[in-house]
Amino acid sequence: MNRSLLKFHVALAASLACAVAAPAFAHEPRASQTTAAQAPAVQGADLSRYLFDAARSGDTDVIKSLLARGVAVDARDERGSTALILAAYYGHAEAVRALLAAGAAPDLSDSARGNTALMGALFKGETECARVLLADPRSNVNARNAAGQTAAMFAALFGRAELIEALASRDADFALTDASGATAESLARGQGNAALADRLAGLSRKRGG
Repeated sequence: MNRSLLKFHVALAASLACAVAAPAFAHEPRASQTTAAQAPAVQGADLSRYLFDAARSGDTDVIKSLLARGVAVDARDERGSTALILAAYYGHAEAVRALLAAGAAPDLSDSARGNTALMGALFKGETECARVLLADPRSNVNARNAAGQTAAMFAALFGRAELIEALASRDADFALTDASGATAESLARGQGNAALADRLAGLSRKRGG
């Protein structure tokens, strides 16, 4: 969605939500008061989809505006993805920073495959987004998806050698195996990346003592 158009839609939806949320006057019927009490839920439902659009396009201003209006930072779309997962997947590092600063949980996973924001960034090769996520002390680098894969396995499978040291500095466990029994090292070797596989083998031995 065009950014200017997105901002227009957000402003319009917000104005409508505020109109619904206006406090009822004492002489109005109780039905109006019930509607007003339900308004926060309506507002969140109306605006959360714009948060996902803003995350995909990297519009940090819209993201901050929506969060300030009460949209839940960890709201999920129809695929179970959060705004943080979308921002990381589409390579918008500033949006990732804004969402994390607003309290977004870095380790929430999508519903489709159980992938986290960090896994999405590694899959797409969005190095800056991955580094931002790794710099957040709340990130669990050994989190697993539905197939038992970790961020290190994604880095190995897709040859993200530049991020292996960053993962190691966060105490990534390179000896973990996925549901098929593969390790980060074996995935790298399977891709013909011997140099990366050897480095992973060394890190695995070092961590194991």
